[in-house]
Amino acid sequence: MDDLIVAADTMSWWAFLCAVSALNVLAWVASAMVLRHSRDALHHEAWNSRRLQLLLSAGYVAGCAYRSALPVYDVQRLCLVDSWLSSVIVGRSVATIAELCFVTQWALLLRGAAQATDSTPGMVVSRIAVPLIAVAELCSWHAVLTMSNLGHVIEESIWGLCAALFVASLMFIWPRCGRDIRPLLAGCCLAGVAYVFFMFGVDVPMYWARWVADEAIGRQYLSIPQGLIDASARWVVSHRWDDWKTEVVWMSLYFSVAVWLSIGLIHLPLPRRASRA
Repeated sequence: MDDLIVAADTMSWWAFLCAVSALNVLAWVASAMVLRHSRDALHHEAWNSRRLQLLLSAGYVAGCAYRSALPVYDVQRLCLVDSWLSSVIVGRSVATIAELCFVTQWALLLRGAAQATDSTPGMVVSRIAVPLIAVAELCSWHAVLTMSNLGHVIEESIWGLCAALFVASLMFIWPRCGRDIRPLLAGCCLAGVAYVFFMFGVDVPMYWARWVADEAIGRQYLSIPQGLIDASARWVVSHRWDDWKTEVVWMSLYFSVAVWLSIGLIHLPLPRRASRA
């Protein structure tokens, strides 16, 4: 009976992830329809920008929906569905594509704002954001293949640093842009600050603690070739709440709030330079 109760908690959380992802897909479809109907009202540059944001958002929404339906706890090789589709090698591949789409959305937003306001810091950050996250993805792959959480420490630190650079860039852009766009920039800054605090206050310390604990017990890590075989061929089905509870907060936020931000970026107007009296 206790096992059933524990499994019920996990299944309720899984149902929540799936329900949110279904709503996210519907929201993306609605966004696509709205964008299509507003095409005639948008000038060419705005239309191209929003269409590209729509396509990139599709990659992120689809990737998060996949990972919600087939959750995977990478380093531990845990999953909820007994299928090769739940293997770490598949899940991490989907995550890599989705996350690169997501950061590209933010880079495009920042580039548009920087170009409109002649902000050199904004242009620099918009150019280095995607390469930075590409490095973070490599660190993530190293972590999940070798089963060493140190890679996740570096990965999440890069994500936090990238978000901090975005916020700093938007602060440089703030006084140069029109007053009509400033509330949106303020919202982006607040979201970025909250993300930075979460990453360095919760996520990075969590992975650091896991790595320290593994080092303390002398855990043997896998080589890259060993990890490729292991991540492709081994997955452990578990519905125990104790196995998943450390992943619940970040997964729930990642597959909901982050996706809403991705969809919201489709509709953000391009910033314009502030008029000078």
